[in-house]
Amino acid sequence: MPESSTTKLLEEAQSLQPTDPKRAEGIYHQILKQSSDANKKQTDEFNPEKEQNLRNQEVALVKLGELYRDGRDAKGLAQVILLSRSFMSSTAKAKTAKLIRTLLDFFNSIPNSKDTQMRVLQENIEWARSEKRIFLKHSLETRLVALQLETRQFRQALALIDTLLTELKRLDDKMMLTEVHLLESRVYRGTANFPKSKAALTSARTAANSIYCPPHLQAQLDLQSGILHAEDKDYTTAYSYFFETFENLSSHEEGGEGGKALIPLKYMLLCKIMLNLPEDVTSLLSIKLALKYAQLRDVESMRAIARAHQGRNLAEFEKALRDYKDELSLDETIRSHLAALYDTLLEQNLLRIVEPYSVVDVEYVAVQVGQGRQAVELKLSQMILDKVFHGVLDQGRGCLLVFDEPEGDGTYESAIQTISEVGKVVDSLYAKATKIA
Repeated sequence: MPESSTTKLLEEAQSLQPTDPKRAEGIYHQILKQSSDANKKQTDEFNPEKEQNLRNQEVALVKLGELYRDGRDAKGLAQVILLSRSFMSSTAKAKTAKLIRTLLDFFNSIPNSKDTQMRVLQENIEWARSEKRIFLKHSLETRLVALQLETRQFRQALALIDTLLTELKRLDDKMMLTEVHLLESRVYRGTANFPKSKAALTSARTAANSIYCPPHLQAQLDLQSGILHAEDKDYTTAYSYFFETFENLSSHEEGGEGGKALIPLKYMLLCKIMLNLPEDVTSLLSIKLALKYAQLRDVESMRAIARAHQGRNLAEFEKALRDYKDELSLDETIRSHLAALYDTLLEQNLLRIVEPYSVVDVEYVAVQVGQGRQAVELKLSQMILDKVFHGVLDQGRGCLLVFDEPEGDGTYESAIQTISEVGKVVDSLYAKATKIA
């Protein structure tokens, strides 16, 4: 087929795509079929016409993928990736890996497409294995692990990670090893196995130290380090890692990473709040790098939490959680730490109310903190068991008896110590008497 005709068809399809996507779709399919047929007839390895056909085929595949992405058609996009296999069989392996990554990225814009994407990935992994395309297989398996992590399929993710790590260590692919160990750390963190999560992160950093680590990957390593330090309640160290990540991603905004800088910024604000420094939130948002994010709803949600925490206002805290439900509850890290903060704030409010009394009605306490009676009773019981204060719940009368903190009496401990010392003397005398005898 003449080179000019495929090029003209491609230009026509691109011009029609915004106004008549159905017709553009038909032309793209026509280009793919004709290019594929023409390539089969041309057996010369270095044929200019064949090279042009391959270029047109690649552009048609990407444009067709964009069309299905914009139409939110996950099944259509899956079919495009299936069609791309004939192209991938005819061109360089590096180019095919880039093409399939591009097409798979289009799924991210299609809601509720994770199941389809995982099915497509598994099919292509099998194809890559049969074609002995090892690098492509590893790349697809890494992406599959990331999806399994997002969908909380931790057991399947860990099984695939074990296989991947064995193969990658044999090939000594440090870049891929870094990515897989980082994913392993995130999976273990999802299962709340923090020791193994830290060990996997250490392995990722060890692999990264022996290669040039791209800025986006370094940012992910720092972000995971900050998250794990925050889980250990070491918010000062966590803040420093989040700040490194924020600076890194902000400086690469033009490279497409700017949107991701919002996540470490929210975590930085979270650390300030958890360190009981909510007043620092305003000053932090006034620095040059953070100014462009200051008016975003995600940042405003953290500002609302900081105000509630600063005023020790439980009602305002609950209102912020309701008003910014998506911004505060969808992120697992923020959700877990705010749950702990809410618990602490509730405890502080209960202490403030009950401390002036020797006997106080539980219903009155519940009204004062704006909570249900059952929830307040449960929390007060927990505080008594944790020895936050001394008291007894009298459920028959529906009241709380608050006691003064008992003074320590060392008589019992002294008696035990005296008996222990006397025992040692008796044992010593018995040993000496035995020798004499």
